[in-house]
Amino acid sequence: MSSDQLVSVVIPAYNAEMTLDETLHSVCGQTHSNMEIIIVDDGSTDSTRALAERHAAVDPRIQVLHQRNEGVAAARNIGWQQAHSEFIAFVDADDLWAPTKIERQLQALEAAGPQAGLAYAWTARIDESGVLKSCHGGTLYEGDVLSTILRSNFLCCGSNVLVRRDALIEAEGFDTRLRAAGYEGCEDWLLHCRIAETYHFVGVPEYLVGYRDCHKGMSRNRLRMLGSHVLVCRQIIARRPDLAGATLCGLQNYCAWLLREAVQVRRPREAWSLWWMLLNEHPAGAWHVLWRELLMDPVRLIRDYLRRVVGWTGSEPALPLGQHFLTMPQFIDC
Repeated sequence: MSSDQLVSVVIPAYNAEMTLDETLHSVCGQTHSNMEIIIVDDGSTDSTRALAERHAAVDPRIQVLHQRNEGVAAARNIGWQQAHSEFIAFVDADDLWAPTKIERQLQALEAAGPQAGLAYAWTARIDESGVLKSCHGGTLYEGDVLSTILRSNFLCCGSNVLVRRDALIEAEGFDTRLRAAGYEGCEDWLLHCRIAETYHFVGVPEYLVGYRDCHKGMSRNRLRMLGSHVLVCRQIIARRPDLAGATLCGLQNYCAWLLREAVQVRRPREAWSLWWMLLNEHPAGAWHVLWRELLMDPVRLIRDYLRRVVGWTGSEPALPLGQHFLTMPQFIDC
């Protein structure tokens, strides 16, 4: 039964002293309590290691591993390879979970059977203080989602998923070669695409993950993120030429999103560099983005501006924006 099932939680942490405590608060307070929590200190130079060890001293479910700084993919791999459970969840050391996250995803995976390799939920974007900024969800994609996830990363982030160990093994874990190439960032999306080639996905239509939008976060480096996405696309197309159309469509969509963000924060040089990178990789997609996404769709730009400035969410499912993720009425403050 779900309540008796051990779940392993892997938390890669690098210089996370400002957020790790809150992340652990949300993980340790899960309604599904049968967990092992593996913190992998990725060569931190601040007090992350000491903070993790203090938590481990009072909660026997927590263990702390240490490695030299080798990046988030290597840290996640060490964590899940040390795990004892058949079900493994990942959460970055600055993100948050609603209390029922593991319980609801585990129920969904077990109900779907062994063909389901990954469970996910909807994601709320939060600021550095944990306050809700916007929603990422509203649509549920289940079953064979390979084409869909290639076109759009509807999982949003690596802190969202609960994965079967067999699916991780078949997908060969997280790819450390992106960091070696200087373009770390899309390892989680690549893993999810690999899992989708073999397994079905199941979704929980609830906002159970708080994805923290930090100014110093990895995803803030838009040029590196696009470069990482390009490398992943090349890898997918080389292995599966039949997926080239969906993969390039996804590259175009991702670059368009990064461009809109660069425009919104008034960084024209960055926007130009992003477009130029796409032009070199996918010329037709670059011209499509320039014409349709920027010149022919002012409504989209206005909508995105309103989301950022006044918190307007349009037709997206409503959440009480401006409240702390873990103290919203439908959540329990763990």
